[in-house]
Amino acid sequence: MYIPRRKKASRKYRGTRSCGWGRIAQHRRSGRKGGRGHAGMHKHKWSWVLKYARGYFGKRGFKRPLEVTWRYPEVNVSQLEELANRMDKEGLLETYEGKPLLDGFKLGFLKVLGEGRVTRPLVVKAQSFTERAMEKIKAAGGQVIQGP
Repeated sequence: MYIPRRKKASRKYRGTRSCGWGRIAQHRRSGRKGGRGHAGMHKHKWSWVLKYARGYFGKRGFKRPLEVTWRYPEVNVSQLEELANRMDKEGLLETYEGKPLLDGFKLGFLKVLGEGRVTRPLVVKAQSFTERAMEKIKAAGGQVIQGP
């Protein structure tokens, strides 16, 4: 972009130390532009804010931190079978009506999701289930116990 010679910065400070701007160093520091940084944004630069930075001031909603938001501890159907196998090897698996029982309240999950497959009949106890999870557990010959 072409800059006219009369507006170029190098033309401002020619000859004497004041270069026609009065006392020494006038037109040099931040006083000439109304303060440093965002000084005067609510005062003498307010018209600039309205024109170029309209959304600069004010609050726009609130985003809760991730550590504050709570989600159900979830588990997928595919993980249930792995969990049952692991507990069976360790001898910690309880049974209910002859089928392995997975109590979500004791094991640390409250919701069962429907991703994956289950090939073994399991009795699963949790606070909530998705419809696909219920279908898959029942199709494998298992049982669903819902509620606290």
